[in-house]
Amino acid sequence: MKADVPRISYRPKLLLGLAAILVLVFLALLPLYLGIYQTQLLTYGLIASIAALGFNLLLGYTGLLSFGHSAFFGIGTYTVAFLARDAGIHSMELYILIGLPIAALASALLGYICVRHTRIFFGILTLALSQVLYSLVLKLFWITGGTDGLRVPRPSLLGGTLTFTGGGAYQRFVHAYYYYVLAAFALCVVMMWVIVHSPFGKALQAIRDNEVRARFLGLRIRHFRWAAFLISGTFTGLAGILWVPLNGLTTPEILYWPFSGEIVFAALLGGFRNFTGPIIGGIVFNYLKTYAIATTEYWQLLLGTVLVALVLVLPTGIVGGLSKLAATLRGKEKA
Repeated sequence: MKADVPRISYRPKLLLGLAAILVLVFLALLPLYLGIYQTQLLTYGLIASIAALGFNLLLGYTGLLSFGHSAFFGIGTYTVAFLARDAGIHSMELYILIGLPIAALASALLGYICVRHTRIFFGILTLALSQVLYSLVLKLFWITGGTDGLRVPRPSLLGGTLTFTGGGAYQRFVHAYYYYVLAAFALCVVMMWVIVHSPFGKALQAIRDNEVRARFLGLRIRHFRWAAFLISGTFTGLAGILWVPLNGLTTPEILYWPFSGEIVFAALLGGFRNFTGPIIGGIVFNYLKTYAIATTEYWQLLLGTVLVALVLVLPTGIVGGLSKLAATLRGKEKA
């Protein structure tokens, strides 16, 4: 008698892949029906999603809450600004190729210090180190421009194939840069999906759920946390690199602790225990903040009220709330 061989169902993965392709096609077609301003907002939203996606590797999958991710975002922005001002580089590809190793090196150094601690001590240490960097950028004004910041001109794309000068340059840049960021966003999502579903990602979740048991299984806890910190900071640094050419200016405010809070809120808003949560949260938070600023001068109060209400109504985030609603509806249909 032949032994029963368990059958592996590929249908959920196939449906998930088809859904991802449909979403990507939708995002690619969306600028055809949007104006310049809305396209720019959506680009900012995709960049925020990359930052939240990297942050969530620490919070959602490793169980470490960082209040200092603005440091890596700022390192990305200032690296681009220095390359443009001091080295005369105006290629987006060179910004990424040079900026990513710098962000990774900073993440490795800060992570080596921070992962020695956990819980609130980890969060406070990341906050303290990021504020040290903020103070340095603020005080060394003859290098960093101080509160005036540093301007970043529009770079060329695809190895100089696309340049943006003359009439209508800004409109052409916004449209072309949207697709550039969309390609980087898609690549980041695929890479993070592979990471969190790999044995490395499963080990991080085991450490998050039960550190003592993971240690008994032979996992080197600190090494895994350091690797997660390195990857997380690099993703956030990439978001900073992509953000500053669109913004055209970087200032020390991008390194200040409230910006770290925005990254945390984006992950919580979407749902940090879901892979797609930070992606949705980054886009939604960007729109909430933009329209709150446009609505009233007391936009911090309005934004805080909306976020508190959303957290109270949807404690598991937008994606978590929708998942619970779908599960409830399926249960009623079966009944």
